[in-house]
Amino acid sequence: MRMVDVIAKKRDGKELTTEEINFVIEGYTKGDIPDYQVSALAMAIFFQDMTDRERADLTMAMVNSGETIDLSAIEGIKVDKHSTGGVGDTTTLVLAPLVAALDIPVAKMSGRGLGHTGGTIDKLEAIEGFHVEITKDEFVNLVNKDKIAVIGQTGNLTPADKKLYALRDVTGTVNSIPLIASSIMSKKIAAGSDAIVLDVKTGAGAFMKTVEDAKALAHAMVRIGNNVGRKTMAVISDMSQPLGRAIGNSLEVKEAIDTLRGHGPKDLEELCLALGRQMVYLAGKADSLEDAEEQLKQVIHNGKALEKFKSFIQHQGGNPDVVDDPSKLPQASYLIEVPAKQDGVVTEIVADEIGTAAMLLGAGRATKESEIDLAVGLMLNKKIGDAVKAGESLVTIHANRENVEQVIEMIYANIRIGDHAEAPVLVHDLVTE
Repeated sequence: MRMVDVIAKKRDGKELTTEEINFVIEGYTKGDIPDYQVSALAMAIFFQDMTDRERADLTMAMVNSGETIDLSAIEGIKVDKHSTGGVGDTTTLVLAPLVAALDIPVAKMSGRGLGHTGGTIDKLEAIEGFHVEITKDEFVNLVNKDKIAVIGQTGNLTPADKKLYALRDVTGTVNSIPLIASSIMSKKIAAGSDAIVLDVKTGAGAFMKTVEDAKALAHAMVRIGNNVGRKTMAVISDMSQPLGRAIGNSLEVKEAIDTLRGHGPKDLEELCLALGRQMVYLAGKADSLEDAEEQLKQVIHNGKALEKFKSFIQHQGGNPDVVDDPSKLPQASYLIEVPAKQDGVVTEIVADEIGTAAMLLGAGRATKESEIDLAVGLMLNKKIGDAVKAGESLVTIHANRENVEQVIEMIYANIRIGDHAEAPVLVHDLVTE
């Protein structure tokens, strides 16, 4: 088999066989096939697309390029959640204990963040003593005993995807539905869960800017999951403005605690229930999505979700007292209000730019080597559709330095006030095929 023939076949719009796809991924992972030939194939896929079968084969070839996580020692149906990324996305911190409170195993493998704020692990490490450096056996035992644990990502999951993603990044082929879908799904499948719920973001702060593109990606990923034997569903959710009100690591932990108490921002709670009910349903714990949502609301109201969060923190070395006293989380030295300059209604909050403002404070990483300041970030006091008076605070900046003029300028440039605006629809669609 020759790589040039595979490239020509896809260039001409023909369907690649399973053997051809395996040949490409195996050869590229080993270094036998050069970057320039895989670049040519990626561009051919970009223009000619792939069938559902090709997409599933590409996904599994990348899964099989490295280690896979065996979660068979964990009892029950393991359900994982993946978000395509956004600003102020605190859903995992809420969903993991919320779903675990219904005796559904949540065996979460998470990474550190590169961008606006830290990843799930960085946020959890805002809790004093919390750590993810646990052995595989400890991880399995914790999930079997308490239904919830978080561990850091292993180094050798889907090495083919890492190589291919880096190549796509410099060859203009990132924005390809089959390549995005197989990249995301290969990591989720390698992580060992039985079922997968996807939160596909759309809007200014998302990778997929339009609802149509987000739906296309969601359908592609759901079909891949179901075609390779993983029960998969998706939610299309809005990221035209940040989710919730907190952007920053310790601030988001506090917001997650508030949400588990039933007092969190309404949009964050709505999205957690939309994702959570799919997780509960796929785990076989409910007869319908409506029944699943009622069960989730019940464990919020009776306090079981909050107690699960406490035990989760304690079992991984953290101080559970932060749940009852969030002042024990890292606190910023300076609170700086950003007042509105005019009366009106908030008409736009450019999510990714506001996220960048939080990163400039130190809430996120500009590079992998950047140090995160867990205490800093932004609290949005107004969201789209909210009325505001001149002099009223739009945003509270939590900073560890006095000079934040650049951050204030970015906030003013990216929060717009006009005469009228409706709050955006949060959940655009459910994909349950």
